Parts: sequence; structure tokens; C-alpha cells
Amino acid sequence: MSAPITVPGTAPGTDAASPLPRAAGLALDLNGRTALVTGAAGGIGRACALRLAAAGARVRAVDRAAEGLETLAEEAGALPGALEPRLLDLTDLDAAEAAAAGTDILVNNAGIQLVRPIEEFPPDVFHTVLTVMLEAPFRLIRGALPDMYAQGWGRIVNLSSVHGLRASAFKSAYVAAKHGLEGLSKTAALEGAPHGVTSNCVNPGYVRTPLVERQIADQAAAHGIPPERVLAEVLLKDSALKRLIEPEEVAEAVLFLCSPQASFMTGTSLTLDGGWTAH
Repeated sequence: MSAPITVPGTAPGTDAASPLPRAAGLALDLNGRTALVTGAAGGIGRACALRLAAAGARVRAVDRAAEGLETLAEEAGALPGALEPRLLDLTDLDAAEAAAAGTDILVNNAGIQLVRPIEEFPPDVFHTVLTVMLEAPFRLIRGALPDMYAQGWGRIVNLSSVHGLRASAFKSAYVAAKHGLEGLSKTAALEGAPHGVTSNCVNPGYVRTPLVERQIADQAAAHGIPPERVLAEVLLKDSALKRLIEPEEVAEAVLFLCSPQASFMTGTSLTLDGGWTAH
């Protein structure tokens, strides 16, 4: 994000992120595996693409942001794996399905958000959100499964959200899409199990990304409060841990679901919500 986001009550100049040192990342060799990550130009998608490439995978980095993909490719240049930027608008569903052919690991991450009351929510935006965040993942899974089934191994990781498990006001399209993604993921898990394919969701709370930065402004308008109060009083209100989760933390969870240690995990949701759903 352009500047650190802090929570009221922290010491001046102290970032809201955890002060604890980062643990070493999971050791996993994905050499020879091909991964596809959507929404890879920034935020969680960028972190996932870099982490998978660091583990040795050949990563198809899919996004519609050409400049972001170019920067990502430069960042990945020295990593053990390879990163192939692919410019793609996921509303082109046929192209999305074709892009997934031949992948061993599919990370459905791309998302868009608009915060509006239902009676004011533009129907065309609702349609676009559902297309990008639910129908496109269906088509990507559909494109990836034949090769996964043929080789008897595959990993589908769907970046859901705490909003796949809980609703929030003013986010009808996003919540509907994430709830639908949960069901799609479970169905893929049941169908894929006999073929060595797992399908799981990762459900973070609010992540330190540009998408969240934009939400702060939207939520301020929706609730009629200043932006500086949104983080503590709206976004993190139900979180026991009063900080944003980092994209790299989410990427580690995605990598774990690709590991042998997670081979018995399928049809489930790995929740990284700081205690939100403990209520």
C-alpha cells in the first residue's frame, strides 16, 4: 500500500502489522510443476506467484494489468522457478478456460469489490463481480481438471475470504461470489478426490492490499465516518488480532495446501481471520 495503515491505540509511528520476526517459509520443491495464479499483478496474487516461483514452479501469472505483470516478471527473474506473465481479462471466459490447460496447481485469486447498499448496487457491476469471482474460477477449474486427472495429481486453491463464511453489509456481490466459491470448491473436492486432486479455500480477513485501501474510502462513505476510523471500527471490529494480514502470510497458506503434509486436506476452508469467526 502507499503508506502503512495503523490502528488507533498503537504507539505513534508503529505499524499495525505484527512486530514479531517472520518465520522461515515452508520448504517445498515444486520443480517440474506448472501453476496458474489469477490476479497476479498485485496483492495476494503477486505474493502467491512469487512464492510458488520461489519453490521452483513454472508460474503462469494471469492479470489484465500489463504494467503490474511486467514488474512482477522483473521481481521473479532471480527465483528458482520461472514466471510467465499472461495478459488476460477473466470476463473472457473461453480464454480463461483455455489458459488453465496443462496446469498442476490452480490458484483462483482475482477479485473486485464495490461497497454499496443493495438498493443502490449497479446490476452490471454485480454481474461482473460474479463473472470474475465465480464463473471464471469454474471455467479455470474446468480447463485444468482434464490434465490433473490424467496425471493423478492436482491442487486447486481458491482464495475465498472471511466473507465466504460471514456476510457484511453493503457487499452483496462480493459476499455472494465468495459463498458461491466455497460451494464450487467443495464440489471440485468431491469430484477430484478419486483422481488425486484436492480443492480447498483459503479464507483471510482483511489483507494489506490496494483493494483494502480502496475499501476504506468506500466504507467511510457508506458508514458516514472518517477514513481513519474505518480500520478499527469497521474492518477490524470483529477481529481478535487488531492488524491486517500480510499477503505473504496468505501465500504461505497457499503453498502449504500444495505440500505433501496437506494431501489429506480437501473440501475445507483454511481460515486466516485473526479470530473473526470465533465469535
